[in-house]
Amino acid sequence: MAAAEKRTGAQIVLAVIERSDSYPELPWKAFALGAAVAGLSVFVKAMLWPGWNSGSEVMLSAASVLAAGVTCALLCVCAPGFARLFLDANRASAEVCQYASALFLSREMFATRGRTGILLLVSLFERHVVILPDTGLRQRLSQDALQTIIARMTTALKKGEISRALEDGLDSLEEVLAGTATEASGENELPDEIIEEKGE
Repeated sequence: MAAAEKRTGAQIVLAVIERSDSYPELPWKAFALGAAVAGLSVFVKAMLWPGWNSGSEVMLSAASVLAAGVTCALLCVCAPGFARLFLDANRASAEVCQYASALFLSREMFATRGRTGILLLVSLFERHVVILPDTGLRQRLSQDALQTIIARMTTALKKGEISRALEDGLDSLEEVLAGTATEASGENELPDEIIEEKGE
């Protein structure tokens, strides 16, 4: 990290967040899907094999619909991969960006001498990356360059290779900034430790 900061003239902070929001709507979406599928199967069965149904069979059908919904909701809580199926991409992107902005401010990453702080944040549940540069670096980092770095990190992140994603991010950032590096102050103004938080 220190070597990369020296070559780029930037104060780099890495952060790994478990999830940027609790997304309370996801279990409900899963419940609705499970109940709907089970209800459809009950309806199809009734259409294919019509006839009189006893009270116990009706109760059993209702219970199976509820059980399917509850099972899907529990899976959504316990299995992040299943929960991601119900996650809206735009909502996830907005939540991760908001978390990154709040972290940038709360950790006072703006308080560097040349406003050269930059946050590389990885949110694991969303599999989303945010790169947030301070004002002293924005002219040196085009949107195309940022998107290229993010794409490279996301590729490793989707494979579950968190360390590789961070390394790729640092390497790519160094490649972009090294060519336009200004003289660094030599002072390590922001901590080098990776920030790890559970998030919301």
